[in-house]
Amino acid sequence: MKPQKLAAVTAITLALPALAVAQSAADTNGDGVLTIEEVQAVMPDVDAEGFSAMDANGDGALDADEIAVAQEAGLLPPTNG
Repeated sequence: MKPQKLAAVTAITLALPALAVAQSAADTNGDGVLTIEEVQAVMPDVDAEGFSAMDANGDGALDADEIAVAQEAGLLPPTNG
């Protein structure tokens, strides 16, 4: 893993515990997915590279499946905190 990517993943891992708690609040438009803007609104330290690491299909949003995969990989905390 490249040092920059490792740093991004580390930052996400450390910064995202609040995302699980604020997941529904972070989805400001209520469409059921989280865009980088919505994530950064609650976690300003998340950068594009870290977000892309979680956005498996590259559509610019984290859907429920991508969030679950990121949680299983340890990139996001479990939804139950």
